[in-house]
Amino acid sequence: MCLESSSLFCVRVQGETVRRNKRQGGYDWSFLWLAVAVVATGSMMLVASDSVPERIPSYVSWTPETIAAAYSGDDFRGMLLAKRCEHCHGAEGFSDRGSTPNLAGIDRLTIWKELEDFRSRKRTSRVMEPIAESLSSRDVADLVAYYARLPVFADLQDNRNFPQARPDPSHAGMASHLVSFGDGGRGIPPCQSCHGPVAYRPGVPSLANQNGEYVLSQLEAFAGGTRANDINMPMRTISSLLTEDERQALAEYYGAGLGLQPGSSSGAR
Repeated sequence: MCLESSSLFCVRVQGETVRRNKRQGGYDWSFLWLAVAVVATGSMMLVASDSVPERIPSYVSWTPETIAAAYSGDDFRGMLLAKRCEHCHGAEGFSDRGSTPNLAGIDRLTIWKELEDFRSRKRTSRVMEPIAESLSSRDVADLVAYYARLPVFADLQDNRNFPQARPDPSHAGMASHLVSFGDGGRGIPPCQSCHGPVAYRPGVPSLANQNGEYVLSQLEAFAGGTRANDINMPMRTISSLLTEDERQALAEYYGAGLGLQPGSSSGAR
């Protein structure tokens, strides 16, 4: 469209119209700037509309109904179902692989949420996603009932990887301080404020009997954002504030079973 009636500027910027306007004394640049502003505004609106919405970390919502569902399982039936889990997680809930989590003695709410997150793919794993998706709601409740009842004391008949070697004194002292006091200057709370003074608290992943290699992999996953199913982002925030050396120290500390005695002198030796 050409606005020749204005005798000032023509949108058609080629041919005789432009040459004729040039001879009439030049352009009205205000129209050009207006056109540029309209285009820029439209581009910004397009970018804003195309932005990815904030990711929901988990579909699990702790209500009386979901808590009741997590506690509704049959541990005997769970024991039968767990035969499929023994290859990785061990016959007694203790894995022989440091990279695989131990499940023995972990409370029902914790395992129930993680399985639900695997089922909804809010927590990703090429191994666990298809397994969790194959489970019914009843299966999940039965499995968590079984693992929650398993004892955590040593059993010479199993081939567990836990506990691992004690960390060197510098790492033990670093981890002990973070577990008991955190680092207020960096906004890092004590680990025990959520995970409990003996590395156990219902509703929170237990670290009392957890493999160090697995702990490290999860800290790194939270720090890097590849694991993001923590509601309100506590672990993503804290893990990203920790240094690589601190994450390693904490993994060694818990992997050696020192979480049962946080802040004690034995943890710093």
